[in-house]
Amino acid sequence: MLTAEHVRARKKAGELIVRRLDEKERERAAELAETYLSIARAHVGRTREELFEAWASVPVAPKDRRLADGLKKLVEDACDLAAQAPVDPIELRREVFSLSSDERREHAEGRVDRVRVLEAVATARGIAASDVERALYADLKGEQILTAVSGLSAPAFVEKYDSGQVQAVLLRAVRVVADVTCSVPAAYRALFRELKFRRLLYRIERREGGYRIDIDGPFSLFESVTRYGLALALLLPALEECEELALVAEVRWGQRREPLVFRHVTSQKPRPAAKGAPSTKKPGPATAAGMRDDVAELVEGFAALDTPWRVTENDEILDLPGIGVCVPDLVFSHAKTRERVYFEALGFWSRDAVWKRVELAKSGLSRPVLFAVSSRLRVSEAVLGEDEPAALYVYKGVMSARSVEKKLSALAGRKR
Repeated sequence: MLTAEHVRARKKAGELIVRRLDEKERERAAELAETYLSIARAHVGRTREELFEAWASVPVAPKDRRLADGLKKLVEDACDLAAQAPVDPIELRREVFSLSSDERREHAEGRVDRVRVLEAVATARGIAASDVERALYADLKGEQILTAVSGLSAPAFVEKYDSGQVQAVLLRAVRVVADVTCSVPAAYRALFRELKFRRLLYRIERREGGYRIDIDGPFSLFESVTRYGLALALLLPALEECEELALVAEVRWGQRREPLVFRHVTSQKPRPAAKGAPSTKKPGPATAAGMRDDVAELVEGFAALDTPWRVTENDEILDLPGIGVCVPDLVFSHAKTRERVYFEALGFWSRDAVWKRVELAKSGLSRPVLFAVSSRLRVSEAVLGEDEPAALYVYKGVMSARSVEKKLSALAGRKR
């Protein structure tokens, strides 16, 4: 993925404006991408250091430097580079250095016969001395071996560069507000699932013609900024799948982290449904595929219980006009009573986001919802009383299927 250093942007009246490639620049970009790809394919079996040295020999005009560096980064990301050694390099270095120390102590001059040391270790290991020498530092990044190169074409990397610039800007966001419009309800559900899968901190409101998604950016956090920023950047393709997208991001740009506003708007024609495709999707039994790890672990744990409760993936959007939108992860259904309880995991959210869910519940949710909250957010289960249509389940470490079952039964038994 591109970083801020690869973005071609300028500042104007408090806004950050990303400069997309024009036709002439796209031709030059395609030439550069093809050159870097050809070099990479010729270096299969050689080290990362050798590959980068060959790339560095490609002549690039100063005005194209940012573009060239970005294309190299994308081609590098598409290459398979890994350490290759017949033995563990760390253990091998320990043996070689230990034997070298013994050699130095045995000789009055303090000299070490390097060849003899390598051959001694090779004999003990049953491998060639040349393999020992090659494997000594095989775990260093520069010594990684290029084993394969992506089959993508040069024009494909040019497209990735243009879209990657916007993703790189989002890595520096404090806040992102995205107004989205889709003609098919299933498209909203797919987008909201992606939000959850990426573990982003967000709030959703119903707007005329669509939804507004307010997302905390990585620069609003105190920790895990890099990992969170990557998750936000990876959400962009899902946002751009919407028929209308109007994105406004507050970013901190440059070495001085200057506050700027970035805007990104896309529009595309609605995609017709496949012939004979159903208009609505009926949720089936919940599986781990496509779920966040913590929710998937809960589903697997629940499947092992002897319980009348059955779990399916949620396919509904719970909308409380004027208050907000809730998109639960799961739906639990009781086999005998047919009662249904929705479930949403908030374990990696902020305290503010949890309080918004509490406000939503107190404002009149029409469905029973169990919200799971990590204990590190320091929120008490008592904030939602027994007369509320929702409840909190506060857990330490991982969610317990048995504890969730007890919470479901208690919540289902409340009078509403």
